[in-house]
Amino acid sequence: MKKSQDVDTLAKMLWEYHHMNHQVKKADCIFVLGSQDKRVAHYAIDLFFRGFAPYILFSGGFGRFTNGVFDKTEAKTFADIALARGIPEDKIIIENKSTNTGQNIEFSKEILRRSGFDFNSFILVQKPYMERRAYATFKKIWPEKDCIAISPKIPFEEYPTDEITKDSMINIMVGDLQRIKAYSEKGFQIYQAVPSDVLEAYQKLISL
Repeated sequence: MKKSQDVDTLAKMLWEYHHMNHQVKKADCIFVLGSQDKRVAHYAIDLFFRGFAPYILFSGGFGRFTNGVFDKTEAKTFADIALARGIPEDKIIIENKSTNTGQNIEFSKEILRRSGFDFNSFILVQKPYMERRAYATFKKIWPEKDCIAISPKIPFEEYPTDEITKDSMINIMVGDLQRIKAYSEKGFQIYQAVPSDVLEAYQKLISL
């Protein structure tokens, strides 16, 4: 097996692990975690128009992949897409100061509190390879609320773009698995079991 094929086989194991495989269901709010991938925004907007929630929350300032790339914060960039596609402004909530997943949730929680929203259920929308970390972080910070974590339905082979290369995607997946292992010990996320075959694939990817 060629090295590139080997890497793809191992990376797909991590890709599948990072998916929570939650079934989308109606909720009080669609909670969109910002990123450089505008497909996340479009997928969340589709869910809004399909009637899965009456409000949509965009969270994100400038992260390491958007700082110096986006001319507006991730949340504002995504919200502008929502407005252009016809979502009413009074159905959009913006949190535009956060720079990581924990802050996405902490800062959004505070904005909702100050704004008088008392949502009990959320649809978390993130990139496919960040579903699990978004879910684990949310349940640590806001355990009393119900949530599912979903992402655009794009296969591993079709996900890379000019902006999100396959190499960067695999590096992020490896890094996020490391965080899933370490962050629960640090109290940043709830514990998530890592199957032995996924852990073995992770270790092989590091060695490769």
